[in-house]
Amino acid sequence: MEERTSNGLDSIISQAIEEMKAEQGENFSLEKINLAELERRTGITRAKLRKLKGNGFAEKPHALKGRRNSNTLLSGYTGIIDGLLKQGIKNSSVCFERLKTAGYAGGLTTVKEYILAHKHLIPAKRQLVEPQGNRGRRYVTEPGEAYQMDWGFTKVLDHRGTEYSAACFVMICHHCGQRYVEFFPNAKQENLFIGMIHAFRYMGVPQYVLTDNMKSVVLKRDYDGQPVWQKDYEAFMEAIGFRTKLCKPRHPFTKGKVERLVRFVKENFLAGRTFWNVTDLNDAALGWCNEQNGIYHRASDGIPQEIHFSQCIANIRELKEDTLLYFYLCPERKISFDGFINYEGRRFGIPYTYCGATARIMRDGDTIYIYSADMKQLLTTHDVTWSKRDRFCADQYASSQQPEEFPTAPVKSRIRMLEEPVPDLSFEKFNFDREAVWGE
Repeated sequence: MEERTSNGLDSIISQAIEEMKAEQGENFSLEKINLAELERRTGITRAKLRKLKGNGFAEKPHALKGRRNSNTLLSGYTGIIDGLLKQGIKNSSVCFERLKTAGYAGGLTTVKEYILAHKHLIPAKRQLVEPQGNRGRRYVTEPGEAYQMDWGFTKVLDHRGTEYSAACFVMICHHCGQRYVEFFPNAKQENLFIGMIHAFRYMGVPQYVLTDNMKSVVLKRDYDGQPVWQKDYEAFMEAIGFRTKLCKPRHPFTKGKVERLVRFVKENFLAGRTFWNVTDLNDAALGWCNEQNGIYHRASDGIPQEIHFSQCIANIRELKEDTLLYFYLCPERKISFDGFINYEGRRFGIPYTYCGATARIMRDGDTIYIYSADMKQLLTTHDVTWSKRDRFCADQYASSQQPEEFPTAPVKSRIRMLEEPVPDLSFEKFNFDREAVWGE
């Protein structure tokens, strides 16, 4: 089928000319055609007809047809999207969010078209992974019966150019896909407990938690194949009231949702991310979780947040705020000889008046809280910072005082002090009792 380029003017004008030719007969001349009569028949202005007459009443396409304007809404933001493409970030939604943060007022389709036309900026893959294929049926649980948890790791580049690692704790509901993400400087067991408590506050406590063979969770398996739990983790399970199931290594059909969540966090949330400190990063992660939990997901055929609080809520329970939780949220630290405790790679000072050998420390929002070992006394607070310099507190050291002797018996002697007399300046030069001063 031929492409139609005419807008109908040619057929209208041709029909009117044929009618005029039939009426006028041999006296009809196309060069001397009455434009006023042609205007009446076609409804086209005489200025337009006069212009078409020069082309033999054939409309030619505009000279600028198909040409696009060089300046678009994306013109001032191409440097940002080019930088993301050079980093291998080709997700259009991620690029669109970064551009909106920078002030871009266009739409997502324009971004998709730009990425499609600039694929040459995306670095090539250096390694091809063979697909593993189908290995069995996926593990299915009832609503709210089980959560999956895991650690992910990322590299952080600070403003000085120093690179270090950071850990990402992720937990997801196995049934609906409700997710929780939190970042820590490392993946120690104490941070695992803190992340799990925060996730249980956010989603509730399930019956089971699915995880792999972490060192902070399981030590080994006995002769019957039963897991030998790490003693602190076993006490944590009894205190919170849940059980743990271990998954087979390299078996994504059991714990694949949380593995995919780790990858999704790296490709979507962390792509091109900048932050000030761990509090700023975790606030952004919580907002991202709220946004993703409120979006329709094809895997669960619904919105995770609505499914979680309508179906899964029947099998989960609310985490009770007990004093025991704060002993997990506030890990214990030894106090150094110079009055500091080490937490997350930084040292924080405590008052000299505290006589204990250990203290407990907790990071909540933008503040570091330091408590006594029994959690009954708040010793001091510090601001959250990533600076490696020691943070001193008020009254960290005792004031230096010189030793002073005091009387041991009642003082009975008394002397009297008179006012110093004012000498007469006119006879002061004849005062021979004054000691001679050399050089006068």
